[in-house]
Amino acid sequence: MSGKVYNQVRDYATIVLGLFLYAFGVAAFLIPAKIIGGGITGVATVIYFTTGIETGYTYFIINIFLVLAAIKILGTSFGVKTIFGMAVMAVFLNVLQSIFTHPIIDDQFLSAVLGGILGGAGLGIVFNRGGSTGGTDIIAMIINKYRNVSPGRIIMYCDVIIIASSFFVLKSVEGMVYGYVSMWVVSYTVDSFLNGAKQSVQMFIFSERYDDIADYIVYQANRGLTVFDGTGWYTRKHVKVIMTVVRKREASPIYKQIKQIDPDAFISQNSVMGVFGHGFDQIKY
Repeated sequence: MSGKVYNQVRDYATIVLGLFLYAFGVAAFLIPAKIIGGGITGVATVIYFTTGIETGYTYFIINIFLVLAAIKILGTSFGVKTIFGMAVMAVFLNVLQSIFTHPIIDDQFLSAVLGGILGGAGLGIVFNRGGSTGGTDIIAMIINKYRNVSPGRIIMYCDVIIIASSFFVLKSVEGMVYGYVSMWVVSYTVDSFLNGAKQSVQMFIFSERYDDIADYIVYQANRGLTVFDGTGWYTRKHVKVIMTVVRKREASPIYKQIKQIDPDAFISQNSVMGVFGHGFDQIKY
């Protein structure tokens, strides 16, 4: 039980860190530079520049309506982490917006890029821990129930419309373009963060001491493997070939150990697009 409590506390603490980075990117770089990004934070920013109401309030109110609609249409499938993320994000937006009233960098393009990087990194951390900020994710799930349209495409359409509306509020083509720059940077950063954390490599290892290497990978690196029979065509010798798939971050210690066991080992490594099964990702298709 104590282990479960520790994991829960660690997850929520990590989500709070991610939400802070996201809110910091929006409140410290985008809003002071008059750049409107995507998502419900973008809608809240449009309302802020129109009425002066702080973004945290409108962000939270809009999300509450979306959650209520989702519960009615999709059922009570929303976890506590979504509600928690919405509330914490709203608080961070209001607090940080009151602190950063002037642009940190007097350059809209750099503000768009830095705000997008921080926002994307923050969202990546939140998503990696199973959290959510609600917003256009909820809209995507509602539409996806009735129409066979991918959630990613729905979110993109929403963001395009939200950022385009900034032109009618700020009367600035540059601001709108920088909003799209920020949207692209956020998307790229989120994908890079999530894919980097899950990236795996496939290794083929040729060695006369294959049994020692296999024992290390199985019993110390805690990864499975398969040993094939092979024939070196030049030498006509029978060899054993180890095939294993590991996370990219796990490859370096394996290389060091192989070098200690057999410095003459021959290794081939390839990046793989996806790995599904025990110890990796779940099959969702």
